[in-house]
Amino acid sequence: MTSKNESLHVDSYERTWIIASIILVILFFIAITIAGTMMGIQVPGQVGRVDPNTVAQSGEFAEPGLRELAPGKYEAHVLAKTWSFDPREITVPKGSTVTFYVTSSDVQHGFKIQDTNMNVMVLPGQVASLTITFDEAGEYPYICTEYCGLGHAAMFGKVIVTD
Repeated sequence: MTSKNESLHVDSYERTWIIASIILVILFFIAITIAGTMMGIQVPGQVGRVDPNTVAQSGEFAEPGLRELAPGKYEAHVLAKTWSFDPREITVPKGSTVTFYVTSSDVQHGFKIQDTNMNVMVLPGQVASLTITFDEAGEYPYICTEYCGLGHAAMFGKVIVTD
């Protein structure tokens, strides 16, 4: 039986690792907070639902592509389907802010724009959205990042940013 005045004795080596672990958790929390608030890192959001069987027949995804909302502000509707993206090419001027709305009409796909922080899982029936600003001219290829069948390697496109 132990007395109520006894304290818990922790080896100094173990105490050092406990303190180091707590400090790391605090540092990770600070880093994630800074990244999320000051560096523009976004979590892809589900902004709507569509019927994957009829998504290509009516609505915004019947004619996917780029729409100018205001000078320098665009929205792009991208439809992922067995084994291609529609549209396969998007052209915007340098400095443009583009909100991508992506959905799938068949199976799970991925949508990653190279050299950016945009990477979205595309699920049938859900519309995912992320906004990105293209500050440098050039070509930004986009690819499918989820294996979707035999033609997966042919599933790509590009964003062209002009001066």
